[in-house]
Amino acid sequence: MHSAVLLIEFGSIILGLGLLGRFAGRFRLSPIPLYLLAGLAFGEGGLLPLGASEEFVATGAEIGVILLLLMLGLEYTASDLVSNLKTHYPSGLVDCALNALPGAAVALLLGWGPVAAVVLAGVTWISSSGVIAKVLGDLGRVGNRETPVILSVLVLEDLAMAVYLPIVTALVAGAGLLAGSLTLAIALGAAGLVLFVALRYGRVISRFVSSDDPEKLLLVVLGLTILVAGVAQQLQVSAAVGAFLVGIALSGEVAEGAHTLLSPLRDLFAAVFFVFFGLHTDPSSIPPVLLPALGLAVVTALTKIATGYWAARRAGISIKGRWRAGGALVARGEFSIVIAGLAVSAGIEPSLGPLATAYVLILVVLGPLTARYTEPVATWWSRRRESPRGPAETAPRAKEADAPVAD
Repeated sequence: MHSAVLLIEFGSIILGLGLLGRFAGRFRLSPIPLYLLAGLAFGEGGLLPLGASEEFVATGAEIGVILLLLMLGLEYTASDLVSNLKTHYPSGLVDCALNALPGAAVALLLGWGPVAAVVLAGVTWISSSGVIAKVLGDLGRVGNRETPVILSVLVLEDLAMAVYLPIVTALVAGAGLLAGSLTLAIALGAAGLVLFVALRYGRVISRFVSSDDPEKLLLVVLGLTILVAGVAQQLQVSAAVGAFLVGIALSGEVAEGAHTLLSPLRDLFAAVFFVFFGLHTDPSSIPPVLLPALGLAVVTALTKIATGYWAARRAGISIKGRWRAGGALVARGEFSIVIAGLAVSAGIEPSLGPLATAYVLILVVLGPLTARYTEPVATWWSRRRESPRGPAETAPRAKEADAPVAD
């Protein structure tokens, strides 16, 4: 009887997610807000709390986080990461300063303590690579001159995750200074070792994993990723970091083949992860933190726009391209929820989960809008300010060289 209820509940969840995804697709929106709302509706204090399938959903959520980070690692080679780090690290530092500090400040002002401040700093810092990539594709901007700048900022954030997640894991676990330092040293050592091995022996690893049979390739890559993630977690290093490093170590045709095979699984379990996060957030706990979440969303939307503008200006992009770069970076999503989930699981601060949920809901909806309208609004405002100076300055300007370039 229990297994029948589990199948009915889990089947209903998957079917509902599919319908929500189709609904969001019709309006070219990210489905993440709808997944979170579905979790709120069927979780603690929701319309119809789940029972039998909760443990199964929790396991699926863990796999979702692992696959999200694996697929992220597959997007980059070790040489790409090293090159981006050398070239664009000032943009990464500006990004961290402008967007992490507001989250930390709000946590301290609310009296949540230093651990919650570090967690909320990460929530407000990391943009959503998945949402941003989809928006750039929908708007036809993949070939624009500012797009490499946007991707560089995202890559640096992803690299920072390899350092940040072990720190957060140690903090929320209540590890002391010695244990926390040891955890961070292991994580950094592992990341450095994987980068070195990937640079020197990436082809050898890829040949070992490679297979002409899609079934065998899928099983080997998935099994290796979950194994490494489990070992990383056993060593008190984030499982997500372990998965990310596996993705970096694979390259070439293997990475492309694994990406194609794993994309549907990633989408499935990532959706389950968002539902799981919503399940553990009581809807009645959101209204008390809605005002701080809204204020934080407005502030960090502006700081992300400033980050993209500064990074694009540094790369010599035209003014319109700078505004487009800034607007594209606003969306927060999967990794903000991953970070908040670590604190929620450890019971760090009861209000942190609801605030993170409201914050992500606001910015994952606002992000595509800022990507589309930041540049037109900035152009309109600039022309409005210049218009009183005379007709000579309000005449149509020559088209700037920021149109899409050929691949």
